[in-house]
Amino acid sequence: MSIELILPEIDKKQTRLKVEEVIETYRLYLLTIPEERLPKITATYSLVPPANTNSFYSATEDLAIKAVDEERKRVRFVEWFTKAINRLAPKEREALYLRYLDEEELFDYEVYNSLGMSESYYHQKFKPRLLLKLAMALNIAIYKDME
Repeated sequence: MSIELILPEIDKKQTRLKVEEVIETYRLYLLTIPEERLPKITATYSLVPPANTNSFYSATEDLAIKAVDEERKRVRFVEWFTKAINRLAPKEREALYLRYLDEEELFDYEVYNSLGMSESYYHQKFKPRLLLKLAMALNIAIYKDME
């Protein structure tokens, strides 16, 4: 007896657009979060969330925290995105950082040259697979209608 797993077909174009939209939201949210709460980039292009060891809050601090629910939402979003990025392979994280997350986004040709890849490999295999894997890690892949 064999088990056949049928996965729905992913709409690659719509998924890529959704991933790029989420990346842009991440970049914008980073600008609104205090610097001490931002993830740090390591030498292996891993994003490391800050360690908050002081878990004691006074009543005033607690009220202030509740008053900034929007900031909490942004911080959760950044943490969600950070966890997804860290699930990628090191070379994929590096490419993603260079292309989308660095302060000065590089062009695709600068990224594939930096990574030592050919243009055709980068555009036909590497980048589409990278964006698809990120979509899957974020659980935002868009599927084609199954009829």
